[in-house]
Amino acid sequence: MLRSLNTGVSGMSAHQQMLDTTANNIANVNTTGFKASAVTFQDTLSQMEQNAGAPGTGLGGTNPAQVGLGVRTAAITTDQSAGAMMSTGRATDLMIGGNGFFVVSKGDDQLYTRAGGFSVDAAGNLVTADGAQLNGWTANANGVVEPGTALTPLTIPTDGTIEGFSIAQDGTINGVFANGDVRAIGQVALASFTNPSGLEKVGASGYRVTANSGQPALGAPGENGFGALASGILEGSNTDLSKEFTNLIMAQRGFQASARIVTTSDEVLSELTNLKR
Repeated sequence: MLRSLNTGVSGMSAHQQMLDTTANNIANVNTTGFKASAVTFQDTLSQMEQNAGAPGTGLGGTNPAQVGLGVRTAAITTDQSAGAMMSTGRATDLMIGGNGFFVVSKGDDQLYTRAGGFSVDAAGNLVTADGAQLNGWTANANGVVEPGTALTPLTIPTDGTIEGFSIAQDGTINGVFANGDVRAIGQVALASFTNPSGLEKVGASGYRVTANSGQPALGAPGENGFGALASGILEGSNTDLSKEFTNLIMAQRGFQASARIVTTSDEVLSELTNLKR
């Protein structure tokens, strides 16, 4: 069987993955906090036809002669650059203006996200659209927050004593009470990673720690390299449509060229089988 047949198939498979990745980026162009991915290719093993020869007396050296055996996907990397700002005016919509991820929990599962579209549920919890709870540090009875203590889900008190709240750039949630007092009731925590591109996408714009992302370092917004929070603003997708449509063309043409290798190899095999006629 011709090697070119399998080489063409490998090219079709690799460009199909590029097409799938590009299509997903385009589909999520309006997804809050979405981070686009990029595909990197590399060649596979090459078959040695002739080994290299060392130079000798009166004879020059010769280079190795190798035939490549196709292509494969080397990596699909997440682009963690910031997305566009989208103004909403809702106090619970938050955007991180720099590095960091919101820490959210679903039962015992701790996840991380850049999508800051939160709301207050019936129990006063700050939650994502799919019910994950926003984590941070809860203030004591005197309105003092102690960053560095254990994270807990953040809750807005639901009793006739609190009339409203606001979220400051440092993540402090300030409650406005019926007696006129303004007191901290909690603070949003952020997490950073040595290699944020190593995080695993788990859906709903969430990420999970992996062996290559590093463990999360926790801190308050605006401190120690963490980005400050902006209330009433969401971070949009970082998908670049002009780039993605270019990639779409490249993936399509790469697939077509690889498919032509398969059809050409088939024609060669057909000629071989016709030699007996």
